[in-house]
Amino acid sequence: MDQENRSYTATEEVSAAKTAKAVGSGELEVYATPAMLALMERAATACLAPLLKEGETSVGAQIGSSHLSPSPLGATIRATATLLFFDGRTARFTVTAEDNFGKIGEGEHTRAVVEAQRFVQRMREKKPL
Repeated sequence: MDQENRSYTATEEVSAAKTAKAVGSGELEVYATPAMLALMERAATACLAPLLKEGETSVGAQIGSSHLSPSPLGATIRATATLLFFDGRTARFTVTAEDNFGKIGEGEHTRAVVEAQRFVQRMREKKPL
């Protein structure tokens, strides 16, 4: 498995639904930080998917990011995840995001590999506190 420097880029356009005002993370009609983080996770998920065994999936375990610059409605956002480490259970990535004008975000993301059916079953067995 060639893992070194494996990367994937996910793209989306800043729509009204992806603004801070729409998602509740702020009052302005600019690209929302939660939307940027979700796009970074989408890129990491796609980057890791070909390395997983049948029945496995990955779930987000940690993300730390800086949102460096605002992006306007209509801008194209590109988030790239680059695999730094993968041991079969844990994957660590660097993540970056850019718009038509330059870099807007950067950080690190960790994903955990789980057996999909077992994970869902454990979730269903949860009891309220």
